[in-house]
Order: sequence, then structure tokens, then C-alpha cells
Amino acid sequence: MCWSATADLVAGAGVAAVGVASVARVRERRDLPLAALPLLLGAHQIVESAVWHRGGGGGAATVVWAVIALPLLALWVPAGVWCAAAPPARPRLTVPLAVGTATAAALAHGLATRPMTAEIHGRTVGYAFGLPHPPVLVAGYLLATVGSLLLSGDRRLTLLGVLVAAGALVCWALWRLEFVSTWCALAAVCSVVLFDWVRTRPPARTPLGQVR
Repeated sequence: MCWSATADLVAGAGVAAVGVASVARVRERRDLPLAALPLLLGAHQIVESAVWHRGGGGGAATVVWAVIALPLLALWVPAGVWCAAAPPARPRLTVPLAVGTATAAALAHGLATRPMTAEIHGRTVGYAFGLPHPPVLVAGYLLATVGSLLLSGDRRLTLLGVLVAAGALVCWALWRLEFVSTWCALAAVCSVVLFDWVRTRPPARTPLGQVR
């Protein structure tokens, strides 16, 4: 989420380019989901540029934005962390993965049964659809995404979890005040951290593409 259609489009293209570079540097298949996360974040911002151009509303771009932001990311992040984690860390990561699965299912059901709308407020876009027990879903979303990064056992992914938590709080405050939307800046920072994580991963024990 950026402050204009142009900003969303430019930032989305840049974040997606980082995603392409990250995927190109992957040495092990288990790292692919996290390495590809910037591609998803970039696509998300490009979709939002269409929401800006439409002036909000409840069209296809709004629905696609919500599907990526809500159920898909709630599942993608903990699943990606679980795949990339060392075997000793995986048992504790089953908790955020299970929470993410349940949260994603609830959010997907909500999107399928309730109308989703977007409204432009100055330099921000507000999204709204009615969901039961929103505090529970928010808690589940945060545990699945930020929690999985913090529990990963990987120093760079833990740093990413701290950055996401702190950055999301600042972005949420600015967005809530309808001052300016800066989520795209957070996505860019996270994408660069993920690229650095991919770049410094140890060499693969089995070449990419071979059966392990």
C-alpha cells in the first residue's frame, strides 16, 4: 500500500524485481517460498495501483488485493518459514503454521461470503469487510506471520520479524491517521532483507532440481 497509484506501481515493480533476483539466487528448493515472497508483495502493490485508478469500490482489483493481503499471506509466510527452517526448528514452527492455516481459512470464508470495499482517503486506501471476532483474527495473523519469523531460529529471519513488527506498527499508525500510506516502504525493506537472506544461505547439499 502506497500513497498513490504511481507510487504503488513503481514500488511494486521494484519489489518484484528484488523477488526475481532472490529466486534466481536460491540454492535449495526449500528456500523458494520465502525467496518468492517479494514477488507476491510486488504483485500486491501493482494490484493496488489498479484500485487507485478505479477510485476504490468493490471490483476485481479490490478482491484480489484482499485475497493476497489476508488469507494468502497468513498461510504463505509461516509455510515458507517452516520449509526453510532447519529440522530442529520445525516442531515449534508447526504452531504458527497451524494458526496461519486456521486464520487463512477464516479470512477466505469471510471474503467469500461478505462484500469487500475500498475507499480512497487522501493519500491512503481503506479496505473494509465485516468479519466476526476481528481481534482474534488479527492476533492469529500476527502469530502466524511475525511469530513464525521470530521463532525461525535463523538470525536474519528473526531480524526480519523484528523489522516487520516495528515497521507494521509505524505504518499502521500513519495509515490509521489517514496521513500517508507507507506499507510499500516496509515491503521494500523486507524484500531487501530476504534477498540478503537468500544470498548468504549456505551452499545446497543437493543441487536444485535433483531429488533429495
